[in-house]
Parts: sequence; structure tokens; C-alpha cells
Amino acid sequence: MPGPLVGYRVLDLSRILAGPWVGQLLSDFGAEVWKIERPGTGDDTRQWGPPYLRRDDESDTTESAYFLSANRGKRSVCVDISTPEGSRIVRELARRADVLVENFKVGDMKRYGLDYESLRGINPQIVYCSITGYGQTGPMKDVPGYDMAIQAIGGLMSLTGESDERPGGGPQKVGVPIVDILTGMYSTTAIIAALLHGSKTGIGQHIDMSLLDVQVGVLANQNLNYLTTGLPPKRYGNAHPNIAPYQVFVTKDGSMVLAVGNDNQFRKFCTAAGISELSFDVRFRTNTDRIKNRGALVSLLESCFAARTTDWWLSVLEPIGVPCAPINTLDKVFSHPQVQHRKLQIDLPHASGATAPLVANPVKFSNTTIEYTTSPPLRGEGTAEILRSVLGYSFEDVQRLSEAGVVEIGDAQFQQTERVAAVG
Repeated sequence: MPGPLVGYRVLDLSRILAGPWVGQLLSDFGAEVWKIERPGTGDDTRQWGPPYLRRDDESDTTESAYFLSANRGKRSVCVDISTPEGSRIVRELARRADVLVENFKVGDMKRYGLDYESLRGINPQIVYCSITGYGQTGPMKDVPGYDMAIQAIGGLMSLTGESDERPGGGPQKVGVPIVDILTGMYSTTAIIAALLHGSKTGIGQHIDMSLLDVQVGVLANQNLNYLTTGLPPKRYGNAHPNIAPYQVFVTKDGSMVLAVGNDNQFRKFCTAAGISELSFDVRFRTNTDRIKNRGALVSLLESCFAARTTDWWLSVLEPIGVPCAPINTLDKVFSHPQVQHRKLQIDLPHASGATAPLVANPVKFSNTTIEYTTSPPLRGEGTAEILRSVLGYSFEDVQRLSEAGVVEIGDAQFQQTERVAAVG
């Protein structure tokens, strides 16, 4: 069966990552996504390289790896919304869309007549999702939001990194722009919920998404560690604030993770490690005991782990259900049998002539299919087709708009057809 969102149309006026992540997820689920880009430059991340997608002969295309990560399955429509004709085109697309996603500064869309209040007048059912750094209201609503800044102000960096008491201690950001990604996921959930509400009521909604709100919201147990005690949590590096032993240990030939989640697992670990006496030690019998005596426990376990290789530990702990894992680099991740079995890497032909290696959506539906048919688009690759098939523009209309700089045509087939038509 086709994807669960087949038939829905999404107008994506976002760029960078949080908004494009929404569009990619909705596209994966079957929606038709029109990505509006600025003529001449497009999405900012198109220039965020190297690295760039490579052809078979190892030559670089102009498509950045960053852009490829968040724009699968979309049609790129290059329109200058600052022009009257450009903003009119986008309004006409919004009239035909079910969802609009934008991450402009607060108030910018109103200048172009593309704000929610303006668009719901022509499409009362539209679900309009605005993504900003700090939200549509409040004293910081006009401040631009960037992932690392949000990780800092929202508390994540105060929890991430080695303790100040250890060498190399200090706050660290997460290795991927996690706030953008999580905001994209929350936004997608909110959009689908609003679509379900709209199917019952016939009324759309404006969704106000804030990177800061998401960042604070996802601190989960750390939030409650603070709210229940009044004490700000400190950094534990790779250790867990509420569970022990749950951290990285250095082995004879590398490092690995041990993630003991309960007392039974701790007893099984001690038996397998040949230190069963620790499970009866009054300092370590329960998780509460182990947290209170974390330093003594870790000191004992460090010498134990250092005596054996990572593979040895995995071979004895995995079969008995003690959570553990090697710390893989990405080459090992994508060659891992489980990752390959789950088909998490996909390859799609790209309009540049290269093959784009992409990462599959992790969702596995039982009765609908996620179909990967379209690579991230070239800039303006779908401009002519969308203007003609959705808005009914003629070849002459599109050519006039292109010559005026209102739109950019990246569709070589259209340009060839136009030349043929001119000759004929």
C-alpha cells in the first residue's frame, strides 16, 4: 500500500535543518512536498560543504552532503517571495496545500502576505507550522536561534561533557544538531495531529514551534532530577546520573559501553566477569547503593575491564542479556550486520549524474510503504513542472517569470522542451 500521507500536499518554505527535516519526514510518509527556495542560492545548506556528493569518477558535484541529509523526496521550486508575483505564486500554492512549514523570523512572513492569518483566509483548513528559535511570543521572540546556542541556553551543554573535576572537563555540545532534529520530529507529530483534528472539524491550525521549548522539554529525567530536588544536575561525562554502572569503560584494546539497568543485570554481570562477590557487597547490592558508592564501584570495574578485550566482554555479556556495546565509528556502523539487515542505507540516482547514498527512515509500517523514489532535488528542478501542473501556467508564463528573475528554472527537460517549442 502507498504511504499513509499520500494525497497530502506540503508547502515547505524552510531551510537549514529543523524545517527541512519536517518536510523530509512528511515526504517519506507519502506527502507531496514543494520546497520553496531562493533563486540563485537556494537553501543555505546547499553551500555547506565540503563534503559534496561525488560521481563515480570521484569528481565532486555541487550538492553538499548536508543538504542531501534533509531534503529527500521533495520538489524544488525557486521563487523570489520578495516580489509581488513571487509571493502571489506561493499564495496560490498555499491555497492548494494541506500543510505549510516555515522558519522565517517572527513577522517576516506577514510582509509578504504569507502569514497564517492571511493564508487561512484563502485556505481555512491549512495547517501552518512556524519554527523559530524562541517562539512567536516572549522577550526573545526576535532573537535568531541556532542549534548550539539553544543547547547552551536550554541546559543541554551543562549536562554534556566530562565533569570539571576530570581532565578535559567542561561543557560540550552534542555531535549532531540534535535540537534541530528533535524540533523537526516534534513538529511533524504536531502537524499530523493537526491534520487529524482538521479532518474532523474542517479547521486548520497555526503551530508555534520553538527550538528552546523543545530543548527544555527533552531533558526528561534531568528536568525532574532538578525539579524534585532544587539542585541543578552536574555533568557525569559518559556516566548516568541515576544508574550505575552505566558508562564507558576502557578495555584491553579500546573502549565499550556497559549499561546495567537493574539489580538482576548487575548480578549477572558480576558472575560473568568473575567478580560475583561484588553483587553481595553491601555497598553495591541495589542501584541506590551503587549510586551512593559510585566512585568505589567504578574504580573496581575499571581494573576488571582493562584486563580483557572489547570482543571478549561482548562475547560473554551479550548472550546473557547484559546491555553492552562497542563504540563504533560510522564505517563500522554501516557495515554492521544489524544495520545492513534493517536496510538503513539506501542509494538513489541523483539528477547530477551521481548516486546519492542516503539514510532510510527508521519507521517500519506494517500496512503502508515508505517508497524512496526521489533524491534531494537540484535547485529549481521542479519549478516549471509545479507551476504548470499545479497552477496551470503556460510555457510562456514560466519563461517570462524566469527572465524577470521571479523564478529559477532548474529543469533541463523543460528548457529543452521550450527550445523545441520555439523552433517549431
